[in-house]
Amino acid sequence: MSPKSEPDKGKILVHCCCGPCATSSIQRLLDEGYEPVLCFGNSNIWPKEENDKRYGELLKVAALHNLEVIRLNYDHEVWRAFVKGLENEPEHGARCLRCFEYNLKEAWVEAKALGIGKFTTTLTVSRFKESESIFKVGDAFEGFERIDFKKKDGFAKSVELSKELGLYRQQYCGCEFSLPKTGDGMHVQNETGR
Repeated sequence: MSPKSEPDKGKILVHCCCGPCATSSIQRLLDEGYEPVLCFGNSNIWPKEENDKRYGELLKVAALHNLEVIRLNYDHEVWRAFVKGLENEPEHGARCLRCFEYNLKEAWVEAKALGIGKFTTTLTVSRFKESESIFKVGDAFEGFERIDFKKKDGFAKSVELSKELGLYRQQYCGCEFSLPKTGDGMHVQNETGR
């Protein structure tokens, strides 16, 4: 762990989507004086084996900083009901906003249950997601901190750290609708990293 460069900002619950996105995000929070409490739910991630794999990679990152990870209940069917009617939306569209809402609401509920007044998400580190869209969704929940983890070279650092740690980097956001498709329209999974 590196020394804190700013005054203690206290506990913050961090919704983590995967290990690679957590790498530079957690380091930045620690450097800025936060005490991150990591939270992994992500019922959007399909199949369950993929959810388990991403959780495992997050545990590797958390262990580097001696941070505990809270794993929320996985219920893909409840998530599917939450995004019902948006299945055919393109990536970065209305389904994604609804998915952000699902995951941020889960994090907000968990933060409240733990008595933690602030929460944020590692989703903003991805160059594939617009931070402002995530912020607009998060602003609906009390205590949401607008932290753009892409800033300060966050994405580049996450790629570098992921390679150093040998982390699995997924090729799709998480849900079955975001899986890459082959020429015949069939979904395909691979492990070459995003």
